[in-house]
Amino acid sequence: MIDPVKAVLVFVATVFFVASALMPGGFSGFEPSQFPIPQDHPPVQPAGYAFAIWSVIYVWLVISAGFGLFRRARDGAWERCRLPLILSLAPGAAWIGVAQLSPVWASLLLWWMAAMAIWALVETPLIDRWWLQAPVGLYAGWLTAASWVSVGLLGAGHGIVFGETAWALIALLGALATGAAVLFPLDRAPAYGVALIWGLGGIVVANLFSAPLVAIAALAGAVVIGFLTVRAAT
Repeated sequence: MIDPVKAVLVFVATVFFVASALMPGGFSGFEPSQFPIPQDHPPVQPAGYAFAIWSVIYVWLVISAGFGLFRRARDGAWERCRLPLILSLAPGAAWIGVAQLSPVWASLLLWWMAAMAIWALVETPLIDRWWLQAPVGLYAGWLTAASWVSVGLLGAGHGIVFGETAWALIALLGALATGAAVLFPLDRAPAYGVALIWGLGGIVVANLFSAPLVAIAALAGAVVIGFLTVRAAT
């Protein structure tokens, strides 16, 4: 018999995670002054509209958690992904507060959340795809993009060897490699690829005229991830 406690914990963690977006001050990106080298218009950061994807992620995760609690609480197929999902969402509820204080710690937390979300995605079943796999995939895909953006920001913001453009290209290469490493063997989670493409598209738009080399690299990455996403969808 499956213990429904984890289903309850996923629901509670999801509610707190979503509610954290309403905390005073919120989060609309790191302040330039949070870095030794102010990041006023970093090429690694997507255009502002791209962050609207969080609205879809928040709503879909709440619906998924509610369905999982009230309709699949004792379902063994759902049970396998619940622990990593809790381990991603619960600390994620503190992420905005951490980001307001320290980009370094926020980046580390972001990588933890992404790793746990990818683990959860790997454990999702084929059944109830739109209720579980799709929202988890969208969440994991966007966290993958955000994690590599944070690497680019930290590298450029601390002047580690390279400049802003080089760090943006490093981040794009990392996001592409991570996305391929998830999509190619998993081969059944197109929502993950969709979120990653959305992030890459935001970088294309942000750099179309100011940093065309970064825009071209982001577009090339989106094409590769798009191919893998179509493969996963079919």
